[in-house]
Amino acid sequence: MTIAAPATIRETVRVGLGERAYDVVIGPDLFADLGPLLGPVMKRDRTVIVTDDQVAPHHLGALEAALDTAGISHQAIVLPAGEGTKNFTQLGALCGQLLDAKVERNDRIIALGGGVIGDLVGFAAAILRRGVGFIQIPTSLLAQVDSSVGGKTAVNVPQGKNLIGAFHQPVLVLADTNILDTLPQRQLEAGYAEIVKYGLLGDYSFFEWLEHNGAKVLAGDLTARLHAIKTSVAMKAEIVAEDETEQGRRALLNLGHTFGHALEAETGYSATLLHGEGVAIGMALAFSLSAKMGLVTGQDAGRVKAHLKAAGLKSSLMDIDGAPLDVDSLLDHMKQDKKVVDDKLTFILARAIGDAFITQDVALNLVRDTLNDDQPKDGN
Repeated sequence: MTIAAPATIRETVRVGLGERAYDVVIGPDLFADLGPLLGPVMKRDRTVIVTDDQVAPHHLGALEAALDTAGISHQAIVLPAGEGTKNFTQLGALCGQLLDAKVERNDRIIALGGGVIGDLVGFAAAILRRGVGFIQIPTSLLAQVDSSVGGKTAVNVPQGKNLIGAFHQPVLVLADTNILDTLPQRQLEAGYAEIVKYGLLGDYSFFEWLEHNGAKVLAGDLTARLHAIKTSVAMKAEIVAEDETEQGRRALLNLGHTFGHALEAETGYSATLLHGEGVAIGMALAFSLSAKMGLVTGQDAGRVKAHLKAAGLKSSLMDIDGAPLDVDSLLDHMKQDKKVVDDKLTFILARAIGDAFITQDVALNLVRDTLNDDQPKDGN
């Protein structure tokens, strides 16, 4: 049950990027104050909303009404939902629709949706007229704590996920926690994986807090959700401000993603495995690999897996429909990962919970062993 709270309960995190700095506003009922929130970043009183056909029935009408109240004219583009939308064909079609809507460089496009819409709209905004400002209104927990912040935009191609894209920061992010009440439990759990990631990569005390309060976050306790979302966003904002284009420390945010993206590719970017579920399994595998290399204790690796399972998340290859998966195929997908440097795979491993690091010094046979050890034997 969601705990009711006044609309004044809000948190704001500043992403410090000089002249391109922007706010992430977190809290309930943000649409009630849309005019004052949008005012500082709007250059004209018009916008185009891009959303998908799953989000639109729940939230498009409320956003349009709030824009009417704020005196901002608008039109909407509704795309098909799902990871399959994040491709070149849809990107080209979207750019054409935005140009038909006469979007100018000084206009603001609103991305109303989860990570797919945020990534696609952000990429379109980056290349349209060589750069148009956009506003993120993330409608999934995963997007609120991760993908809406930091300016990574991309589309998928047959060779892999997010291999074609650009860094293009939003001008504002509005993370309305009320929106999360419409999410299916599976989507909430998938988003929770990215929250766990922040504890694992650099904040042991936050991971420990999640062990005691994660159930409240998933159940809709506003105080717990605000703390979890703000803590995650603040950690990401600090890292992005230090390393915007992922030349160094920002790669830590990919904990679990080298494995996770390979799993998504192997399962066809389908409903078989949501992004957050792939990341959850990937984090468990990263800690298993770290334990196999003698970097962390088996106890720590087991503790990570236990928390993911307790949150209802997939934590093993055995949890994926269609397992066992082809290990050679998974390794091939990893070799196409965008973090490959000089033909070497980049992994985010750990010395302890809350102490992750970036390395390319990983023997491929250990990766293979980690995957094989996590598979059901003889199909059982």
